[in-house]
Amino acid sequence: MRVFVTGATGFVGTAVVRELLGAGHQVLGLARSDRGAAALEAAGAAVHRGSLEDLDSLRSGAAASDGVVHMAFVHDFSDYLGAVRTDLRAVEAIGDALAGTGRPFVTTSGFAGIAHDRAIVETDTGDPAAAPRAASEAAALAYAERGVRASALRLAATVHGAGDHGFVPTLIEVARATGVSAYPGDGANRWPAVARRDAAQLYRLAVESAPAGARLHGVAEEGVPVRDIAEAIGRRLGLPVTSVPPEEAETHFGWIGRVFSADLAASSALTRQRTGWEPTGPGLLADLDGDHYFAAPAATV
Repeated sequence: MRVFVTGATGFVGTAVVRELLGAGHQVLGLARSDRGAAALEAAGAAVHRGSLEDLDSLRSGAAASDGVVHMAFVHDFSDYLGAVRTDLRAVEAIGDALAGTGRPFVTTSGFAGIAHDRAIVETDTGDPAAAPRAASEAAALAYAERGVRASALRLAATVHGAGDHGFVPTLIEVARATGVSAYPGDGANRWPAVARRDAAQLYRLAVESAPAGARLHGVAEEGVPVRDIAEAIGRRLGLPVTSVPPEEAETHFGWIGRVFSADLAASSALTRQRTGWEPTGPGLLADLDGDHYFAAPAATV
């Protein structure tokens, strides 16, 4: 299968490219820069120049492939709704190119805003008013009615491993900058987690066999209490661990405060049943016991 991959040069995307190539597939990776193109070529993938904003490039990449894995997202939390609108337009461009072909289309979503008093399950849907990315997820799955084997893969709040530059490194930098490793409130709210290589395997399984209209959960650990995350960071940095009042979370943590205060526990039982996926990577706290998250300070928060 020749798979068009957006976000192919990102933290998760590079692992997905390796996973697909290792399983005998061909990869056509979206690249917006010479550096990204060189990285794809070095990995053994073909290069498709373009970007999320270049809808013609997305349409042509999808049309030239046997299936699509869409992971790219503009991670600009100063204009999150703008990033969501860009993603929705990208989903529609790819979906239109695949309509009527029966080809697989795996898009990426998350758990924010799908509020429940229990672990979120695959059949739960989000209200776009509270979960903005739910609109893109719904748009992608609607192509199941238009002759596309469309599925949505909801990624855990933290996809962890060496090279991670997402939420956990940001929390580490906040701790370094403030001199404390903090958590909001009582720290009982939970983050689902998955190791990068396990997430990559699930993307492969999804493009190979996920049924049309399926929601899949890239979740190995249903919910790690955020206090445990803060304690692991504090232990590694030699910093005190303390609570921050929930109403002061965004002041203390910055943009990540709202995310770190959310309870996002999620189950992947139905995903495992549908795909045979069995994650084997280390848990988040075990990963935080390694050196790769703390080898050197990252860039300024």
